[in-house]
Amino acid sequence: MEQFEPDRLSAAQLAAMRRSLTSGRGALTRRSLLRASGVGALTLGGLAALTGCGIPPAKREGDAAVASDDHSAQEKEINFSNWTEYMDTSEDEKSRPTLEEFTKRTGIKVKYSEDINDNVEFFGKIRPQLAAGQDTGRDLIVVTDWLAARIIRLGWAQKLDPAHLPHAYANLIPQFRTPDWDPGRSYSYPWTGIDTVIAYNEKATGGRKVDSVTQLLDDPSLKGRVGFLTEMRDSVGMTLLDQGKDPAKFTDADFDEAIGRLQKGVDKNQIRRFTGNDYTSDLDKGDLAACLAWAGDIIQLQAGNPDIKYAIPAPGYITSSDNLLVPAKARHKANAEKLIDFYYEPEIAAQLAAYISYVCPVEGVKDELAKIDPELADNPLIVPDKAMAAKAHAFRSLTSEEETAYEEKFAKLIGA
Repeated sequence: MEQFEPDRLSAAQLAAMRRSLTSGRGALTRRSLLRASGVGALTLGGLAALTGCGIPPAKREGDAAVASDDHSAQEKEINFSNWTEYMDTSEDEKSRPTLEEFTKRTGIKVKYSEDINDNVEFFGKIRPQLAAGQDTGRDLIVVTDWLAARIIRLGWAQKLDPAHLPHAYANLIPQFRTPDWDPGRSYSYPWTGIDTVIAYNEKATGGRKVDSVTQLLDDPSLKGRVGFLTEMRDSVGMTLLDQGKDPAKFTDADFDEAIGRLQKGVDKNQIRRFTGNDYTSDLDKGDLAACLAWAGDIIQLQAGNPDIKYAIPAPGYITSSDNLLVPAKARHKANAEKLIDFYYEPEIAAQLAAYISYVCPVEGVKDELAKIDPELADNPLIVPDKAMAAKAHAFRSLTSEEETAYEEKFAKLIGA
């Protein structure tokens, strides 16, 4: 049998993933501000599981190896794997209201598992079954866009049936409709969005607004009190935008120019350090006056500190997403599609957004969210208005060769 070699990861890529697990997006709190990710013990060997050696080729769309015998009509159940604290919970933490509503309405029971702590570790769990053409025991999973792209590329996600997704098809906001790794959302739908913007401590800046990467890198009053992120796509992507480049279309030369711009910030001690989500405590205390930050963290910081502000740079900001996928060989595809569609009903989406406070990808959610919490409904970090949505930019998909080269250059920049 022909052997298929999935993208091999270089040492720089593995190091970048390790940073993500311990302090970056892989360790993003899902609701509690400084919640640990719980995967600090993952080793290089565990990360290397992403590359595999020789594994059987995945079958592509239309092949019986990807499609599964759907038992949805006979088995009214779904096995749903998600991140921790990424689902609404009752005040006594004994029930999940929206999931209970889904079961009440459809008769489909949901076995909900919070067994995703980070993308790499989770992929290591399900890769052997996917590679062997076996059921993973999961009908629905939530993974970040780069891993969703990998799973789709390997042929390990089932194509979704639009007929089962009327609300999702109609209500997905334009910002998330056409990622280059799944144009038209044939295999995935966003669970939430993750936006990278500028945050600043107004007390630490003396009341001054900080609203551009140029200001972060050149304003002498901020020298030594600026933070950038250890996530390459966020720090380089925001710098590309500041330089008038499109993160969806940039060249090698554009990337090198952005790295050079950041290097100057390091050399002149403008940048205090590159951080994962540990920037939150420094920003809260004022040790960092301004930094690149993730929207979900800002919302939670502002709840306890009125001096924390944010700004959307004029050229725009970087956005990504966590995404719902139906794995190959899942037994209950139609049931899973019903659940995806359920969360694209504005009333249900509002209940979820009110609890987790991440970017909601559902059109029409604002009016429903206002019934729960008017302040959240008016927060563009949760419900992007047209002006903010127009400034959203996704970092383009990279080839294996590009990712190796770019991560090596970025690792050298940040001293990793």
